[in-house]
Amino acid sequence: MSAITDHAHRIRTGAVSAVHTVQQTLEAFRQRDAAYHTATRLLDERALKAAADIDARIARGEPVGPLAGVPFGVKDLFDLAGLVTTAGSVVLKDQPPARQDAEVVRRLCAAGAIPVATLNMDEFAYGFATENAHYGTTKNPHDTACLAGGSSGGSAAAVAAGLLPLTLGSDTNGSIRVPASLCGVWGLRPTQGVLPLDGVYPFAASLDVVGPFTRTSADLACAFEALSGENSSIVQDVSGLKIGRLDGWFAQDLDPELVAGVNRLLAACADVRSVTLPDVARARAASFVITAAEGGALHSGRLRTQPMAYDPATRDRLIAGALLPSLPVIQAQRLRAWFRDVLHETFRDVDILVAPATPGVAPRLDQPTITLGGRQVSARANLGLFTQPLSLAGMPVVAAPLAPAPGKPVGLPLGVQLIAAPGREATLLAFAQTMEKAGLLGFPSASADASKQA
Repeated sequence: MSAITDHAHRIRTGAVSAVHTVQQTLEAFRQRDAAYHTATRLLDERALKAAADIDARIARGEPVGPLAGVPFGVKDLFDLAGLVTTAGSVVLKDQPPARQDAEVVRRLCAAGAIPVATLNMDEFAYGFATENAHYGTTKNPHDTACLAGGSSGGSAAAVAAGLLPLTLGSDTNGSIRVPASLCGVWGLRPTQGVLPLDGVYPFAASLDVVGPFTRTSADLACAFEALSGENSSIVQDVSGLKIGRLDGWFAQDLDPELVAGVNRLLAACADVRSVTLPDVARARAASFVITAAEGGALHSGRLRTQPMAYDPATRDRLIAGALLPSLPVIQAQRLRAWFRDVLHETFRDVDILVAPATPGVAPRLDQPTITLGGRQVSARANLGLFTQPLSLAGMPVVAAPLAPAPGKPVGLPLGVQLIAAPGREATLLAFAQTMEKAGLLGFPSASADASKQA
């Protein structure tokens, strides 16, 4: 049983009430979130009303769903009925409130889960840092002097800090996978199209995907089952899986501890082979071009009428995208189709690919850069070095935290991507659970009073 389903079981059996759970969650945000800045709004009235309804239904002996009373949060680009969807910006603050919940929010609520907060993000999901000029910077719960990553940084950090057991984020070029890696939590970018985007503010519609963050792989499977209706919680036999280690582009500029962690993980697998993908740099460039063009086109009207309302870093990138000529965009889409075919072909020989999620640990807030080719480059633009190319193929990816090295002090988290062919989420999640039980994946929760907290 996952921690999430165990939590729901305790509520259904009366060991704890849903109202008490929500009250504790809201109080935890008020007492502790100032250190991390994960939330943009707390949903007290809605959450307490939903919790009271669950308690009343339990008292009457009525069914309440597999996630009864489990609190969750949503990245601030998911519609919540009655609230303006801001997408991390003030540009949309005067828009009408949403008439209904986003479909994935509705599905979690139908399973009994309770939304308690909207969570911080890079403005319009354009960045890998969750440095937001309007709502502040989300800090890494493992060391508040460091970035949480983005653009779903509030979603990852809320789970890492123990404020919530489940959150929702979005991933266009790595916005689930990057913060999951830096915050030491689990994230899932499902196969493109498996989860609906109804009621989710778009970034680059042809690449956008939504998915959950959790503390454990079992919880991730439980969340995906509630969101998709697919049974992913039964662990399969993964002993015969063929594992491919992505090298070349994916083996450059890596933290030595990350390399060692991947080596430990793969040493536990019976059939491992190296896989080299061609033209990954061009695939990443194509991802940049497609994202910029689609994002720029979406915002072109508002950029003309209220440019100064945007975060300057977001505005400049959106303007550049809006000005792109059509030829490079067409070329990028052609390369995307070719690269997708290349990746699909790879899965004729392997079941799962393993690649780093980020080159190393979270960069510091006062030096938000990473080393790339011997140069210091912007973390906000480049933390997706290893996630962006893979986004082009629309395949499912689990972002998994590597377990700390045995016998060494626990440092900052490091993460990997586990990639499979379209529709193979169950295989990925089974492999993840097996490796977590073996002590090779999974990272300790951040402590509220950790010595590194600033």
